[in-house]
Amino acid sequence: SNRNLIINGAMQVAQRGTSFTGVTASGTFPVDRFLFHVGSLGTWTLSQSTDVPTGQGFVKSIKCDVTTANASPSGTAYARIDHRFEGQDLQAFCKGTSNAKQFALSFWVKSPKTGTHIVELQDADNNRLISKAYTVSTADTWEKKELIIDADTTGVFDNDNAKSLTVAWWLSAGTDYKSGTLATSWVSPTNANRVVGQVNVADNTANNFYLTGVQLEVGSNNTDYEFRSYAQELWLCSRYYQQVWYYRLTGSTSDDNMYYEDRPFFPHMRAAPSLVAGYDTNNENDFETRDGTTWRTGVPTLIISKTFGASVRSTNSSRYNSIKGILHYSAEL
Repeated sequence: SNRNLIINGAMQVAQRGTSFTGVTASGTFPVDRFLFHVGSLGTWTLSQSTDVPTGQGFVKSIKCDVTTANASPSGTAYARIDHRFEGQDLQAFCKGTSNAKQFALSFWVKSPKTGTHIVELQDADNNRLISKAYTVSTADTWEKKELIIDADTTGVFDNDNAKSLTVAWWLSAGTDYKSGTLATSWVSPTNANRVVGQVNVADNTANNFYLTGVQLEVGSNNTDYEFRSYAQELWLCSRYYQQVWYYRLTGSTSDDNMYYEDRPFFPHMRAAPSLVAGYDTNNENDFETRDGTTWRTGVPTLIISKTFGASVRSTNSSRYNSIKGILHYSAEL
């Protein structure tokens, strides 16, 4: 058990929502822990999908739907899906030592394009990377890929809660990333060598790219996917992103027109989080405070933010005695 270092590899948890339209820039999580990066490469709809490999136990996947195509990407254009890891969770790879272990990566993919696709491992602590090509044999068909990626005896992963490793599935890239020779061994980054041979998934609005069943293990063997319960996956995801419900009608008013409300984080978050959004009880992208019987909108100020809990306050020219709504906290890598 616990051999799969990927969190939410079966794409079960999607706390932020299940569909995002008009995506043209980086920063969207179609499901928890999987971040979509895109620059100057079309427009996308990203979603949690029920299109999955038949008979494999999966019920969800990531779907990347091209809604505005780009058949001729500029040199710096890119599109990829990232999964990021804390260094303290990677120590079993013994990276940077004579006992360094290989990386066994497996996943299910359904691509609209046959041919070469690239997955990349990026070592953020030591500015090193390695690229691995895999081949899609049949378009729009689920295929399982099992890759063994070289060990690296140079550069130890930091033993901390910061980003040490990124695994990136490329969907397309401009010539700046693919004009050289593919970096099939661990090296310092040269952009031209990162994704040589990568097909362009973004060249047609009929294109849909899917990913699920992602597993990363220590060593030279790919094993069957390790399924975890939804509750386990949600708990692991909540270290990086969680929603906290606030509702109290009996608060006191203070002389400085502030109302304070404390809530703990369960589980404790990776680091002191940022307040990324507030939603009222009608999901109108806001947070509400009450002055007497009147509810007023306005996201509160985050005054204390720690790994174990947060305190918020509401302020206005009138004294508020109640607050309600859901606040969203992020401690993503």
